[in-house]
Amino acid sequence: MVSSAELASNLEAAEQLLKQAADGGAELVVLPEYFCLMGMHDNDKFRIAESYGSGPIQTFLSRAASQHGMWVVAGTVPLISPDAGKVFNTTLAWNPQGQCVARYDKIHLFRFDNGRENYDESRTITAGRTPTAFELPSKDGHTWRVGLSICYDLRFPELYRALRADLLLVAAAFTHTTGSAHWEVLLRARAIENMAYVLASAQGGAHTNQRNTWGQSMVVDPWGSIAAQQATGQGVVLANIAMPELATRRNQLPALAHAVL
Repeated sequence: MVSSAELASNLEAAEQLLKQAADGGAELVVLPEYFCLMGMHDNDKFRIAESYGSGPIQTFLSRAASQHGMWVVAGTVPLISPDAGKVFNTTLAWNPQGQCVARYDKIHLFRFDNGRENYDESRTITAGRTPTAFELPSKDGHTWRVGLSICYDLRFPELYRALRADLLLVAAAFTHTTGSAHWEVLLRARAIENMAYVLASAQGGAHTNQRNTWGQSMVVDPWGSIAAQQATGQGVVLANIAMPELATRRNQLPALAHAVL
């Protein structure tokens, strides 16, 4: 997505993309970080922040999951925090019945200053504390352990090892500067290190708030190969993932079983 500073237009765009994914046979769909709002100012997210379990954004996501009969992982949603002047930056996972089955509050908060660009998420976001994964029984009879992560988390491999997941999800809004240098190599490294699939859904393009995000949404297989990707712009990236392939790779190279530390 290339989300704007208007909630309604972002939800409309997400609705179109979710339908497109469902029509393409998707069983799981992942939206990018800040899919519902890329505000003109950092504190714009406060005006759409919701309590966990209620609010128009969560209602939209629940309805979309049940309407299309698929798993929807969104992306992030700003949820009310006990800290004054802050929100949680939260990924929520919905099953095909429209029930929220997992919540992950972003643990690692991005800070970057190269003299031209300056970001500090800790000014407006309360950090989470708990690595989160959920079980996804797929239509072919396999149960996947799905690990959740958000953007800057990608730089902390210990989080992904702790998740012990078959499929690692990364909802992101990487800056163009950092994404051009590090995005692809980090995603492929996380897949290789954990012998797991990685599905990364990213903001990609020029936003109304003058921010430029890197994009390159992609699916990476357990061998580190890119199965599908899209550079920038609004669209749907579709790929098949298979438990037998995952099992084969892990049997061929049992690095996870050899871990000592």
